Amino acid sequence: MSGSQQAARPSVVAIGGGHGAAQTLRAARLYAGDVTAIISVADDGGSSGRLRAELGIPAPGDIRRCIGALLPDDSPIAAALEHRFAGPGGEEGHAFGNLLIAALTETTGDFAGAVAMAARIVGAAGRVLPATRGPVVLKGTGSSGEISGQARIRDSGGVSRVELLPGDASPPAAALEAIAEADQVVIGPGSLYTSLLAATAVDDLRLAIAETPAQIVYVANLREQPPETAGLDVAGHVEALLSHRVRLDAVLADDSAMPLGAMPRGPRLETARLAGSAGSHDPALLASALSDLLAGAPRAERG
Repeated sequence: MSGSQQAARPSVVAIGGGHGAAQTLRAARLYAGDVTAIISVADDGGSSGRLRAELGIPAPGDIRRCIGALLPDDSPIAAALEHRFAGPGGEEGHAFGNLLIAALTETTGDFAGAVAMAARIVGAAGRVLPATRGPVVLKGTGSSGEISGQARIRDSGGVSRVELLPGDASPPAAALEAIAEADQVVIGPGSLYTSLLAATAVDDLRLAIAETPAQIVYVANLREQPPETAGLDVAGHVEALLSHRVRLDAVLADDSAMPLGAMPRGPRLETARLAGSAGSHDPALLASALSDLLAGAPRAERG
C-alpha cells in the first residue's frame, strides 16, 4: 500500500474490553489506517485479579487479548500471549501475555508504557492503551444495593449504574489525543457494565468522546449476557449507555440476533448481518458495516 493510500484510510479508536474489543480490532485492521484500543483495566478475576492483588498493577488481561488481536490471525506470538501455564508453581494459571506486561510494568514503573512496549515487542499493528493509568475498582448500584468489584457485578443481575473508584482516575494523555484525532470511535461489542461502561465511566474519556469530531458508533451484542444483562434488548443497552452520558451517534446491530426493542431517540440505528459461524461478530462483516457507516457520515457533518 502506498503512503497516499494509507493516509486516506481512517483513524479508528475501539473502546471497551474483553473478546468484544478484540473482534472490533480485528475488524478495524481491515479498513483503518491507524488503530488504537482503549481498554478497561477494572477486571479483578482470574490471572488479572491475582496479579492486581499481588503486584498492585492494573488488570492486564483484556489488554493482552487486544494486543493479540492486532497480530496476524495465524501468529504464533498471538497464541503464545494466550498460553496459560499449568502445573505447580507461582505461574500456574497465568497467561504469558499477562506476565509479560506485569514484568515490564515492574521494570519500568509505568503500566501504560509497559503496555506500549509489549505491543511494540510483539509487532502489534496498532496501539493499545489502558483506560486508566492506575488500578481502579468498579462499583455497581442496583436492585440489591451496592456491589463492588468487576467479577461480582458480572455475576449479578439488576445492576443499573456503575462508577469507578477512585472517581478521579485518569487516562493516559495518548488516549485523549487518539479520541480527539479519530475519524471513528467504536464502543463495543462487549459486556455492558463490566467492559463498556467500565471504560467510558472514566470522566476524561467520556468528555473526550463528547467533544471529538469523530463518529461515535455503538456495536450491539448478539445476545444478552445473563445475569449481567438478562432481559435487555438492544434498546436497553443503548439506554444504559445514554443514561451514563455516553455520546452515541449511531447504533450498529444485527437484527437477526438480539431483539432491537423500542430504540430511544438520538442515535440512528443501522442494521446489518454481523454474526459469524462461531456465534461472535465476524471481523469481515463488522469491518464492512463500520466502513459503510463512516462513508455515510462526512467528518464535517459530525459532532
